[in-house]
Amino acid sequence: MRAAGIDPYRPTSYDRNYLAADARRAFEALEQERAAEAADTAGGAEPPTLAGVRLAGRLMALRLHGKAAFANLQDGSGQIQLHAKVDVLGEQAYDLFTSLDIGDFIGVAGHVFRTRRGEVTLAVDGFTLLCKSLHPLPEKWHGLTDVELRYRQRYVDLIVNPRVKQVFETRSRIVQAIRSFLSERGFLEVETPTLQAIPGGANARPFITYHNALDMNLYLRIAEELHLKRLIVGGFEKVFELGKVFRNEGISIKHNPEYTLLEVYQAYVDYQEMMRLTEELFAHAAREVLGTTRVVFQGTEIDLAPPWPRRSMLDAIAERTGVDFREIRDDAAAVEAVKKLGLEPDKLPNRGKMIQEVFEAFVEPTLIQPVFITDHPVEVSPLAKRKADDPTLTERFEPYIHGWEMANGFSELNDPLDQRERFMAQVRARQAGDEEAQYLDEDFLRALEIGMPPTGGLGVGVDRLVMVLTDSPSIRDVLLFPHLRHRE
Repeated sequence: MRAAGIDPYRPTSYDRNYLAADARRAFEALEQERAAEAADTAGGAEPPTLAGVRLAGRLMALRLHGKAAFANLQDGSGQIQLHAKVDVLGEQAYDLFTSLDIGDFIGVAGHVFRTRRGEVTLAVDGFTLLCKSLHPLPEKWHGLTDVELRYRQRYVDLIVNPRVKQVFETRSRIVQAIRSFLSERGFLEVETPTLQAIPGGANARPFITYHNALDMNLYLRIAEELHLKRLIVGGFEKVFELGKVFRNEGISIKHNPEYTLLEVYQAYVDYQEMMRLTEELFAHAAREVLGTTRVVFQGTEIDLAPPWPRRSMLDAIAERTGVDFREIRDDAAAVEAVKKLGLEPDKLPNRGKMIQEVFEAFVEPTLIQPVFITDHPVEVSPLAKRKADDPTLTERFEPYIHGWEMANGFSELNDPLDQRERFMAQVRARQAGDEEAQYLDEDFLRALEIGMPPTGGLGVGVDRLVMVLTDSPSIRDVLLFPHLRHRE
């Protein structure tokens, strides 16, 4: 092309006046108008044309028929058929048009008409090559079907699989719905550090990096929690943050090392109020993007309409296994109970961790419809307030859908002495080899010593909510660029 004097990357812009879908709608409106005029005059209507149309997009198909050619042009709104003729373009321009490759970007000008087969089509009066594609797109009828290749080359996946693009458009609308829901209720969106000197707010293994100027290690945050609660101490009463967090742990259909977390904190409320906020938020997002609270996920209809049932973790375990941990109060008795259930208690250091393990093994997979599991053991809830009637449990909840934990919330622990003891227990666990145990954060303890009012907190895994609302079976399907191993 360059030898022939054509620069395939030279045009810096193209003045289009329609998107493909808009041109189609405008032409169909013109058809209706002409039909109405013909009916009023009782005369025959001439086939209408919409003149002066300029489109730009990617060539997705090209079919040659001697001295005429049909093509499909795709832009951000969809596709439209093109019709090019040698007697309109001239031989030189027509030869260039028919030598284009699938994937090339072009700008086209002409008029829109309807073919005898009923297809809305742009008759090409002139065109401009905007960008040459140097790699062939996947075979046009089957698209890109290799799942791993789809994730590695998401840019191609978006071109040839329209449903994929719809998922990410829906994701954007879900995020917008979350923000509007919280903003309308008086919550202030804030931003807290992604690089932290001490990672906290969750039990997770962090990513570590190094800052040259400060000569110190820093961590990518594993949660937003501790900084947001500092803001509650400082006088903000309703705050939220929606951002990326990073956990250096396994990858699965539900886990990616980088994911989107929503955290919400409200002063003067407890975990009961945060459960109400959670179920209303999920239902609101579903109505905004789907128009209903009834969604189908992997063949199962899920009803997100509030209120959702509340079940204590110990009751759920007793119902499923017959083991009542309310009657098992010490670690030794818990070990025996766990052994009878076929689990390995040697790897679980205390009663609380054993309760959580039993719940995850026997109860979690059965929780299909939305339900709140409440009152988790204190050993696995280092930032939650204890229950007044049983200090071995906490005022904590996790909503489950389709066997998946969707969020986590609690009445926030605001007793700095109790919080210090919990942190020290985490430090001992870390020293014993638990890489997911939390660090001691003296500055956060100092903030609690200044005083934090009673507060309810909530953390929502946004990616999992998107999976449910888009019927996507893997977290990689709702992340534009998921992390993958290097190819050999």
